Amino acid sequence: MNSTRHRDLTVHDVVPPEPPLAVRSATTLWFAAIGAGVVESVLGVLGALADGSSFFGLLLQVAFRAIVYGGLFVVVDRYFRHGVGWSRWLLAGLLGTVGIASLVVGPVTWFLRDGDFGALDWSVSFVAFAAIRCVHLTAVVTAILLSFQPDANRWFGRRPVRRTR
Repeated sequence: MNSTRHRDLTVHDVVPPEPPLAVRSATTLWFAAIGAGVVESVLGVLGALADGSSFFGLLLQVAFRAIVYGGLFVVVDRYFRHGVGWSRWLLAGLLGTVGIASLVVGPVTWFLRDGDFGALDWSVSFVAFAAIRCVHLTAVVTAILLSFQPDANRWFGRRPVRRTR
């Protein structure tokens, strides 16, 4: 064993740094948003099957969503929580614009067109879908806010840790 080489090691070469609380919380919320999206998809497929929609069309939608949600899961798990800068911008940009728009366009359109809360079908499936949609939207907005807190900015702005292997 070369003792000179051991003197060049730092604790960061052995133990990776722990992300700050804002990043850990944002990571949890990104996972919650992805999970809520999956649950919304399952509820949507069940409703479409009950309405007699085309099985092949639903299969294509499920395949597309599986690829998107799987990709987002990988970005959060492998890159975001480890402080890779582009992942924060990808999640905030993609889910903060397209994601939020897709979550609110239906309710906003309904509100502008009808807006009659008395005419809503307050079934169990409607309430479940609305609750999951609220969780989904809240998770995305809060994750974005946490992703740009001062501690998170330092985490994503730090220099990569040098590995000796």
